[in-house]
Amino acid sequence: MKLKKKYIFILILAFVLIGLTTYKAQAAPQDTPVPNVNITVGNTTNPKDYVSNIKLLVMLTLISVLPSFLIMMTSFTRIVVVFSFLKNAIGAQQSIPNQVLIGLALFLTIFIMQPVYNDINTNALQPYMDNKITQQQAIDVGSKPLRQFMLKQTRQKDLKLFIEAAKLDATKIDENTVPLYVVIPAFAISELKTAFQIGFLIFLPFLIIDMVVSSVLMSMGMFMLPPAMISLPFKLLLFVLVDGWYLIVKSLIMSFS
Repeated sequence: MKLKKKYIFILILAFVLIGLTTYKAQAAPQDTPVPNVNITVGNTTNPKDYVSNIKLLVMLTLISVLPSFLIMMTSFTRIVVVFSFLKNAIGAQQSIPNQVLIGLALFLTIFIMQPVYNDINTNALQPYMDNKITQQQAIDVGSKPLRQFMLKQTRQKDLKLFIEAAKLDATKIDENTVPLYVVIPAFAISELKTAFQIGFLIFLPFLIIDMVVSSVLMSMGMFMLPPAMISLPFKLLLFVLVDGWYLIVKSLIMSFS
């Protein structure tokens, strides 16, 4: 009986606490002022009100497609592929971090493309930001120096391939009117071919060292000794003696001039 009364007392106490808590929770908004949130959409007749939003939209769009532009429309492809061939030819895959090679390729790309960027900034970007030209005019003016750069590095055979695939009349197209969707893939495969040619020339001296080291080890009967372990120091020594980084970077820069 006493136990039953104890349970009843606990239940009554619990209901009282719940009631007090609910009362305080309902009374709290009366003590604390709630801000009035009002969202309205109005019309405006001033075109300048939309300029900042349009510029922000354009900037976000450019940032999202910037990696594709950097890879496919600049000198980055040739440089990074040549560096990859160099890394494999030396055999120092773990000694040369990819971040270092990509960073060097990125800054070399900025250096090589600087005249093109200055032309685009002066004639297209700055006038558009100052509301002197329209967006379409900025795209047309800004694409000209980039198109000229890509056409200088594009082989006629590759360009003709995409012109014929797009079923365009080659007699009505010149370097100023050829569409970018034709120039970009033609420029990409031309860059890959050029990079592979440079990579072949880089591989030759290191391949000779590998062959010489392998022949010496076989003649000495050291079949269990990996030739790559012995040839690596000689490759590094050769690369340092001829100042390989200077020659490769100079050759890459001169190949775009």
